[in-house]
Amino acid sequence: MGFFTAFRMVFKPKNLKEKNMIDNLIFVVNNLFQIYFWLILVRCLLSFIPTIDWYKQPFQGLRDATDLYLDIFKKIVPPFNGIDFSPIIAIIALQILNYVLILFLLLLK
Repeated sequence: MGFFTAFRMVFKPKNLKEKNMIDNLIFVVNNLFQIYFWLILVRCLLSFIPTIDWYKQPFQGLRDATDLYLDIFKKIVPPFNGIDFSPIIAIIALQILNYVLILFLLLLK
């Protein structure tokens, strides 16, 4: 008996209501990750516009929401010839984390 089979036996939903709750949780988690993906993408695209004042709203809110996550990858991946590849790595890591969490929730189903 494999790990995932044993895991499903222990955490198997008891009834239909619990199964629908897991489906709703998968939907919410996926949408939160997708919203954050779009926030990062908008932040990266706006960084090409030099006249944006990042200290005024709504740009400050966007910067505050995304830079905390992006700074982790800026420390790991330094810029190469003036091009910052850390947002690409951050988006890939975000998508992998999204898939892992959804897989985990699907195993609970």
